[in-house]
Amino acid sequence: MTTAMSLDSARKVLAAQPFADLVGTEITAFGDGAATLIIPLRRELTQQFGYVHGGVLAYAADNALTFAAGTVLGANVLTGGFTITYLRPGAGTRLRAEASVTGSTRRQAVAHCRIYAESADREPILCAVAQGTTRLAESDLTNSNPA
Repeated sequence: MTTAMSLDSARKVLAAQPFADLVGTEITAFGDGAATLIIPLRRELTQQFGYVHGGVLAYAADNALTFAAGTVLGANVLTGGFTITYLRPGAGTRLRAEASVTGSTRRQAVAHCRIYAESADREPILCAVAQGTTRLAESDLTNSNPA
């Protein structure tokens, strides 16, 4: 597989996402069909029992899957769909979402994602897994801003 973008380019794409900025998402690895996102955890990202909200886990999966696909398809991609399975409640100091492409064509890619809850005082806990499809957009999205 060839990397269609660099880590620096991926960081610029992430920085252009207002929601990623709100959540505090960082991209720490990008290339060769894989991407890793980190989300520092804070109270605002939890639900009523103090665990990471399922919507935050779903966002992490969606974005990690799409960034992994971007390593083979380029930046002009959209999520086609994904499924997520919550395995354990997430808690700790950060989430780590690791995604990798399992197969691709010229126009779409399928990827798998594992999301870990991490803390300095214990081993990472696998709290969710996801699989999704990303596809090339029909029109050039890289220079548009619908907001």
